[in-house]
Amino acid sequence: MIEFTALDDLSLLRESVSLECKLAQGRDGKGALPDDFWPTYSAMANTDGGIVILGVRERKGQFEVAGIENPDKLRTELFNHLNNRQKVSVNLLRDEDVRAWPVEGKTLLVVEIPRARRQQRPVYLRGNPLGGHTYRRLHEGDRPLPDEDVKRMLAEQVEDSRDERILPGYGLDDLHLESLRAYRQLFANRDPSHPWNALADQAFLRQIGGWRQHRETGEAGLTLAGLLMFGQWSSITEAVPLCFLDYQERPADYATTVQWLDRIVPDGTWSGNVFDFYRRVVGKLTADIKVPFVLKGDIRQDDTPTHKALREALVNTLVHADYTGRISVLVVKEPAGFVLRNPGGLRVPAQQALQGGMSDCRNRTMQQMFLMIGLGERAGSGMSRIVHGWRDLGHELHLRESYEPHEHSVLEMFWAKGRGATLASESSEESSEESSEETGKKILHLLREEPSLTASALARRLQLTPRAIEKQLAKLKAQKRLRRIGPNKGGHWEVGE
Repeated sequence: MIEFTALDDLSLLRESVSLECKLAQGRDGKGALPDDFWPTYSAMANTDGGIVILGVRERKGQFEVAGIENPDKLRTELFNHLNNRQKVSVNLLRDEDVRAWPVEGKTLLVVEIPRARRQQRPVYLRGNPLGGHTYRRLHEGDRPLPDEDVKRMLAEQVEDSRDERILPGYGLDDLHLESLRAYRQLFANRDPSHPWNALADQAFLRQIGGWRQHRETGEAGLTLAGLLMFGQWSSITEAVPLCFLDYQERPADYATTVQWLDRIVPDGTWSGNVFDFYRRVVGKLTADIKVPFVLKGDIRQDDTPTHKALREALVNTLVHADYTGRISVLVVKEPAGFVLRNPGGLRVPAQQALQGGMSDCRNRTMQQMFLMIGLGERAGSGMSRIVHGWRDLGHELHLRESYEPHEHSVLEMFWAKGRGATLASESSEESSEESSEETGKKILHLLREEPSLTASALARRLQLTPRAIEKQLAKLKAQKRLRRIGPNKGGHWEVGE
């Protein structure tokens, strides 16, 4: 959160995705909580938290101190409303989250709104989460969420694991048996004496969570995890129509050619399930990575921290995906590195996820299935292992959450300068001016696909220096071909016609 310590801090304020200023003077000018505080409270809680400063007037883009005449009265009003379930669904604030800030002999009230935990979302108003009463913070505004997104939040709230539900009417005929046999072979190779190796397919699936019987109702059948991992594509799309798995290997000039070197999607030539997608993609991700000659005992070790980090990242993407979401699982390999996207937001804040130690996997049954064949990690150590296996080698890693065009999470793993795709030097930057129009087209193409890309991310994608990208962005804005919406952090680009 932002720390305010001096008067100068006020002149630096700009409303953003994580900051909002409100006058809060009331009709009598002595201070009252404005009605538009509550959409902001809901929006920030449902996004990544933020700060609301009460007692500030905005004039022509500049903020002025108005002050709160009776901050204690306003604080009491705030907490009374927070504990009224007809006003707001949950109180996320502690006493220390609301503090006075003396400025110019007047008092402002600073309200720090934390990100709500998954079990607390959606944070909504007026006793009903649907009908436009649930908000999300996009750029510097509070946007009411469509009911479809709210219902997804409600499912996330009550379902610790999204993939354990039984699918009525689905059975072994919906499975791609070669996929299941391949999995069972890996399972047996890892532990040849395991008692589950002797079980029939249905009994084996029951042990690993792919088949389940409800104790109260007696209903039995394939779980969503069983179908996603081992199912046939036609059956998968009946159960989760929006599910789509996409691997793309892109050349350096993809932004202008829009052609890939290699692509794997469910096209009828293979099963289309998650397990086979992993098997087909993991080798392609690591195909160009050199393996040093290292012996352990008398056995050569063909694994490296880079291989492990990429395997872990792929598994992490697949087990955290919301397969009901309106965006595909996308794995991209390009000269600059790798981009792995999964539908669904982060269940824990990005910083916490990168630190490790906290696990809240969306598809815990699938996670366990991968774990049983030696892939993936539990107890929150998976992302930490990716971070150490990548950043410790000097490479760049970024984890972010985005809500446009639909809620999704992105893990970017870029090679360090001088490794993999080498960024252009300052000298080559000048020569690139000759093809600035071509570079501009590439930037516009990438920003149409991903409006939230930062200048540094564009630099990595296009193998240019950040300075060269900043020049191009300034030129495109001057030509009115590109417009920035919102602040540098949390905003997005709008491409003109």
